[in-house]
Amino acid sequence: MNILVLHGPNMKFLGEREPEIYGSATLDEVNAVIRSHCRAQGAAVRIFQSDYEGGLIGFIYKNRRWADAMVINPAAYTHYSYALRDAIAASALPTAEVHMSDIKKREPFRRKSVTAEVCLKMFRGQGVHSYTAAIDFMLKLKAVAKGRRTA
Repeated sequence: MNILVLHGPNMKFLGEREPEIYGSATLDEVNAVIRSHCRAQGAAVRIFQSDYEGGLIGFIYKNRRWADAMVINPAAYTHYSYALRDAIAASALPTAEVHMSDIKKREPFRRKSVTAEVCLKMFRGQGVHSYTAAIDFMLKLKAVAKGRRTA
């Protein structure tokens, strides 16, 4: 299985930015966990981070035919980026939304996700494990779908 993992704006500040909310792991450490987890599950992964909406959208379009699924942490774009929402929908990839913190327990403006409408499930509040849980979810979906085709 081929999985895209996208990180939105300010994720490169992980480990420095509000560690009481996001933990002490850096983005490089988070990516190492993701790569290791995918490798252990036999999945290929392409990881990308951008502070720019267009960068994220371009990465989705460029890789949509390679990928079988997408895991995305839209970060601040979660709350208002209809352009990113539309790119996720247009990709037609099964997608899981990820947040290291629990956005449902944060400030009121962070509780709304416009991107969740086009994602199958949201994983939040588990730090880096939000990503691994989302990857496992996608792998399970793929296994179920494969089983249905052979039945």
